[in-house]
Amino acid sequence: MRLASIGATDVGRKRSHNEDSFLVMPESGLFCVADGLGGHSSGEVASRMAVEEIAAFFRATDSDPADGALEDRVAEAIRLANRSILARARAEPDLSGMGTTLVAGYFAEDGPLVVGHVGDSRAYLFRGGELRRLTEDHSLLQDFIRQSSPSAAEIDAFPHKNVIVRAVGMRDEVEVDLSRVDVREGDVLLLCSDGLFGMLPDEQMAEILREEGGEILRANQMLVDAANEAGGSDNITSILVQVVEA
Repeated sequence: MRLASIGATDVGRKRSHNEDSFLVMPESGLFCVADGLGGHSSGEVASRMAVEEIAAFFRATDSDPADGALEDRVAEAIRLANRSILARARAEPDLSGMGTTLVAGYFAEDGPLVVGHVGDSRAYLFRGGELRRLTEDHSLLQDFIRQSSPSAAEIDAFPHKNVIVRAVGMRDEVEVDLSRVDVREGDVLLLCSDGLFGMLPDEQMAEILREEGGEILRANQMLVDAANEAGGSDNITSILVQVVEA
């Protein structure tokens, strides 16, 4: 499988510093977005640690795993990041309470795409001009939607939109949601923090991808710019990965 990829992060227009981190590691087929939690500089520390720990794990286990172990590899990398972040937060009081969301896409050699996520950073698949969401947020808002089937007005009025219920580095054990997707030539994976999808509806993101076709460098920058133009209320991070040859 041959991939083309690009990642970008932007502080946005309302925040003083960037707590997002991302990983583009095409040699291993691995791509991650992490959105740090905890305030001050601790969110930045947590998100950076998450992508660094996951990258180190993949480098140390770079032999291609058997098909049945693909999800295990992603989950174990995220669990390792969870333990490392939690241990540092306990050792350094200034970092107490830090954590991070995380979404990872792993393209196995000649195999499927495996998606692992914790929190509310998202993965989407763009295929045939349509954008399909691959992850479900671990948030109070998503719980409200699942339980109540609210109207659009009720969703807009929900007071706890930004409260997540699961994060990396917050508890001794982390539950990782995993899925696999069979990919085709021309597919584009979008990984992003809530600074992107919180500013742009899915259809607007899809329209940018439709307009730019295979020009993922330009498309990715247009996504970030559009989120800033819409208000840029949070840090914005986006990765695009195109399947050039399957």
